[in-house]
Amino acid sequence: MATAKFIAALLALVSAASAQSSSLAARIQQVLDRPEFRHASFGIEFFDLDAARPIYRLNGDKLFTPASTTKLLTEGTALALLGADYRFHTRLYRTGPVNAGAIEGDLVLVAAGDPNLSGRIQPDGTLAFENEDHAYAGSPDTRAVPGDPLAVMRELAKQVAAAGITRITGRVLVDASLFREGARDLGTGIVISPIVVNDNIVDVTAGPGPSVGAPTTLRASPQSSYVTFINKSTTGAAGSRPSLRWANDVTNPDGSHTVTVTGTFPLGTPPILFAYPVPQPSRFAQVVLAEALRQAGIDVAIPRPENTPDFSTLAAFYTGPDVVAEHVSPPLGQEVKVTLKVSQNLHASMTPYVLGAVLGHAAADWDQAGFSLEHDFLQRAGLDLSSASQGDGAGGAPSAFFTPDFMVSYLAYMAKRPDFQVFYNALPILGRDGTLWNIQPASPAAGHVFAKTGTFGAFDALNHDVMVTGKGLAGYTTTIEGRHLAFAIYANHVSVPGDDPEATTRIVGQAVGEIAAIAYSTPAGPVK
Repeated sequence: MATAKFIAALLALVSAASAQSSSLAARIQQVLDRPEFRHASFGIEFFDLDAARPIYRLNGDKLFTPASTTKLLTEGTALALLGADYRFHTRLYRTGPVNAGAIEGDLVLVAAGDPNLSGRIQPDGTLAFENEDHAYAGSPDTRAVPGDPLAVMRELAKQVAAAGITRITGRVLVDASLFREGARDLGTGIVISPIVVNDNIVDVTAGPGPSVGAPTTLRASPQSSYVTFINKSTTGAAGSRPSLRWANDVTNPDGSHTVTVTGTFPLGTPPILFAYPVPQPSRFAQVVLAEALRQAGIDVAIPRPENTPDFSTLAAFYTGPDVVAEHVSPPLGQEVKVTLKVSQNLHASMTPYVLGAVLGHAAADWDQAGFSLEHDFLQRAGLDLSSASQGDGAGGAPSAFFTPDFMVSYLAYMAKRPDFQVFYNALPILGRDGTLWNIQPASPAAGHVFAKTGTFGAFDALNHDVMVTGKGLAGYTTTIEGRHLAFAIYANHVSVPGDDPEATTRIVGQAVGEIAAIAYSTPAGPVK
């Protein structure tokens, strides 16, 4: 009799667990059955970290376009291999003696791959971010971090002046040979370089004039002799869309740029931030550093363009006694947080280069050297690399594909690492901050889902729509039951209206956020 009662109780538990699990599946299916997703492909997995088993799985072994959820692997690898406390050291060296306050030689800034030579650095050593990063310009929600974008350059210049140096007889140089400058981030088109001042962009704030047809207002930051903007844009009709563009970019004999701005900006619309990608970051850094030195009271010539110096020869001076100034970055954990919170494409794109140069000691093919290090790290983690493909650090490469199984396995592995809390704290929070600030803000799950977003799409000229080829959300949630879940949600091939700039977020972004919220709020039942 006791055996019969035990079996009956066991069947009741299994039945209850099945019903609750079905409830989770049923609620997710209601989202997937929406008309806008009738041609879409979904890959979803929720994995119970406590029980070490999936509680929901759809196409878990199929490859999906992950977009910027790729950054989870890139930044997690950097965190593991370099360490959360790793700091970049950007130094200025002199190549000659100091006599009567004058450096009799050159002053060389040696780039170390620090992505945050900008105004992000706060007095407490943390790095600030805005939910809509200034690299993603042209949106009313885009913001630049408040403060001086040349703060680090000015800090270095003040150190030079404090050392009693009043004149530099030679050149001001930037050694960007850590890895080759020139490739562009696939998401924003910003140039990848070992030297990154203000994220290698100039912020241009545009606003309307007093009437239709009047010139717009333009304000550039930082201001320097590196680039001059000629404003030929005009004020458009109220209610129209901003259409500013860099119509012409001329490189002048002295290496500066003259950029003609055309297009329209609607009457009555609040100013919007746009981004001018710096064509040559090393030259940009060279100019703004020289100008900062002048402002600090140091007599120095604004450098003219010249053939690249032989930095291998100058490297003989890169020793302790020849250091004139040094900037030490905040810890890498803060940089990982910036990159994941705002999906900073340039920072993620340069990470494989940094790994290849710093840890791989590569003299060429730096990004491939970085990916080889990542491959070995993931292999040591015991992950099935046949279910993953990656071509850049940010997720913009056409070869980027992951299965939900792979992503949750990776996230489960990261959850066991000693640096997990740094990784976890770096993720956007549903309905609260980063790229999830406006996703499901009124949901009970808001504040309880920590996950990386991803978006990839292309214009559909046939239908004048946008084909969202990849939308992703991957991360963690602690459910209302206290269960710890890792998850990956991918929605591929969703067509959204091309005339609505918010359609991708409104239709697909909210849907993947809603699915995560469903898992947070739906009991999964007892686990045996």
